[in-house]
Amino acid sequence: MQEPISNETTWDSAVAGSATLASPEEMIGLCGDVPVSGGLDGLVGACDRLMPGLSFRHVLTRGHWHRLGGVVDQDLKPVARNIVHWAEQESGGDVDELVARFSEAHWFATHIAGRTHFLTASRGDDPEAFVQLEVEELREIVARPLIIEDWFPDSIEEFLEPLDFPRSDPRPIGDAHYQFRRLVSVADIVHGTQIRHGQAKNLHRFLSDWHESSAGEHATFCDHWVLALREYVDSDGETRLTARPVSTFDGDVPALPEDRRLHGAELANALHGFDRVLGYPFAWYFSMLRERADHHQLAESVLADLMGAYDYLPRRDLRLLRAWEERPYAV
Repeated sequence: MQEPISNETTWDSAVAGSATLASPEEMIGLCGDVPVSGGLDGLVGACDRLMPGLSFRHVLTRGHWHRLGGVVDQDLKPVARNIVHWAEQESGGDVDELVARFSEAHWFATHIAGRTHFLTASRGDDPEAFVQLEVEELREIVARPLIIEDWFPDSIEEFLEPLDFPRSDPRPIGDAHYQFRRLVSVADIVHGTQIRHGQAKNLHRFLSDWHESSAGEHATFCDHWVLALREYVDSDGETRLTARPVSTFDGDVPALPEDRRLHGAELANALHGFDRVLGYPFAWYFSMLRERADHHQLAESVLADLMGAYDYLPRRDLRLLRAWEERPYAV
């Protein structure tokens, strides 16, 4: 999977409890100083020391993705750090000239292989009251020969990312390192204006449902969910955000019950079993809100049960489920 090429970092200047969030310069320095070899505990500890009053936890790692890297010679010494800039400069817009000039060089193109680590720190009882830190773990690897015999790409784009091209052994170049990506106060994002209205409305309801449910009574939201944030420019030229809840569960999520014939004790056991695996009550409901629409019949099956002789949901959760039936939504 390829990650969009972006070295942008984001910082939110909000105060988390009594702790002011670190500046981007401080976070860039921290990520440069903390060795990957020390493990994520080392990164968490460094963040706690930099921002006293916050207690960070590593809750999720997403990967593996890659970005385009650079160019190295036969001895894996760097020729160019950025293959895009190098190709544009050396080709002058003529990909045939580029291939002809370097066909005998026997160089390699590299990728930056990466993972994104999510750390969170709670700062209150509300589900959105937390700080979210994203740190990339990056390593440059040999991806492919830069040019092969009898290869004639049609464009610079094809030169940079050719299809059906022989790959090299993914030899690492140098050590892995951390790179700061984003540090935000989630409450400020949720209550701000950068998320478009329709998505913001559903996100607010998702968080409100958590707060009112047995999940919110027994679990901390940022232990089980983070927000996947993406910036984009709208038609008016304004920078906007998309924000989607992503579960931090690291394992094989069991399938939600789909059999419409399942009811009563069997359905109750299936739902409680799902909750036990994910580690908090009413997990099936919040997972349903993130799943495809045909899972919504599950809520209808539960409500049909609870209108009869069965009573396996806490009253607060039943209220939310009935409200969802009247006005369904998803995130």
